[in-house]
Amino acid sequence: MPSLVSLTALVGYLATRTSALSLPPLIPAIPGVTEPLASNAPPLPILQVPTPPLDSPPFEVSNIKPKKIGYFWTGSGDNQHKDFLATVSLDDDTFGTFIHITDVPSSGNSPHHLGPSIDGKLLVGGGLLSLLKTQDTAFYFDSSDPYHPKFSHSNRGLLGSITDEIRAKPEGGFFITYMGSAVGTSPGRLIETDAGGNIIHEWPEDVKSTLNILEQQFSPHGLSIDWKKKLILTSDFVVPLSILKPTTGIQKADTLRLWDLDTRRIISTITIPNGQGIQDVKFIPGNKESAAIATAVGPGQVWIIYPFRKDSKGNQGVAELLYDLGSKAKNALAIYSDISDDGKLAYFTITLGNHIAALDISDLNNVKRLDDPNEQQPIIGPHYVKISPDKKNLLVTGYFVQAGDISVVNTPGDYKGHWIDILDDGSLSFNRSIDFESIFTKGRGGARPHSSVIFDLTDPENPIYY
Repeated sequence: MPSLVSLTALVGYLATRTSALSLPPLIPAIPGVTEPLASNAPPLPILQVPTPPLDSPPFEVSNIKPKKIGYFWTGSGDNQHKDFLATVSLDDDTFGTFIHITDVPSSGNSPHHLGPSIDGKLLVGGGLLSLLKTQDTAFYFDSSDPYHPKFSHSNRGLLGSITDEIRAKPEGGFFITYMGSAVGTSPGRLIETDAGGNIIHEWPEDVKSTLNILEQQFSPHGLSIDWKKKLILTSDFVVPLSILKPTTGIQKADTLRLWDLDTRRIISTITIPNGQGIQDVKFIPGNKESAAIATAVGPGQVWIIYPFRKDSKGNQGVAELLYDLGSKAKNALAIYSDISDDGKLAYFTITLGNHIAALDISDLNNVKRLDDPNEQQPIIGPHYVKISPDKKNLLVTGYFVQAGDISVVNTPGDYKGHWIDILDDGSLSFNRSIDFESIFTKGRGGARPHSSVIFDLTDPENPIYY
């Protein structure tokens, strides 16, 4: 029987022997031969037939060059045509005009989160369900021409899959949470890339931190980084495999991991009692204690994380209840957030509650709600949310996850990109939207826009990429 020493050594060895892969499709596209496979392949339990994507139909775009650009990482509604990045105008006079469509060479990825590099030259989008067709899980776009992004490359990790949150590194490259292992179980990984989008690490890699993620569910979804205080927070959501049939129930986590940025090592595990899925975490800009907010999906609550405080046992990191979002937020399956860059306003999308909550968090001891929790808002299934760089609008996509017959997670959505006005007091006024479903009904069986990035080029000398 192997000793504890030998097992520890093996864990350390496996933790450091990582590099990225990019593999060709198992079934290559053959014109006139493989197209019928897309519609005739039967659904299988978990892994799906890796059918080649159908070619994209023609789509009319405009040659305008707006100052505000929205990029929507979008899945084809039929899961047969290529998934794509849509480049759309957010300017008032040309709002909703499509400028460019950038296909990726695969389908059925369930496009998930999207993020820009610090210099705006590269976008990366993750595929939530790419693993099910044994496809690459992260897709990179050259956005050096912001009006005509080009697909650059894709890759996958060795130890992690199920791509989620993305944060750009100041020196170039990304940190990305991979919520599952290579087969969609726990533990997942925190992926790091270089400036070219090549995977260089799958954290953690030290023995102590690796044992930490083996001892307790590690399903990182949320990701936030305090570059000045040298801290990383990841929040554990659900075991990805547990949302697929057959399942005894979704395995939800109650924890966050606090990391040391310089060493990429886990400092501690922070627990939110009965959190039932900690989907999101974000540091509050300008907070003197480097406090962060985290969303506990089961009880529908917002918690505050104090990373430098210690609990009664001397462990670093303390969680305290900040605000209960009410009945619409309980068991809402997903609660995602964004915070204004001055740290005063926070917005929360409540997916199954069909609602966006707005909070004034300028005084954490006196949080004020800015929306009417009983209002019937004109949105279905809101999820991904971003505050525009000028803080005049909120960009929200009305779609979370529809994994089909093989899954227990199929949330309603309106498949729209909502461009919502932020009023002077921080409250919201619904105004305009882009109806992806109707626009792409004929060509791709509809469309599923999950996430977005905003480029604000109003000041050419100081562009903002968010």
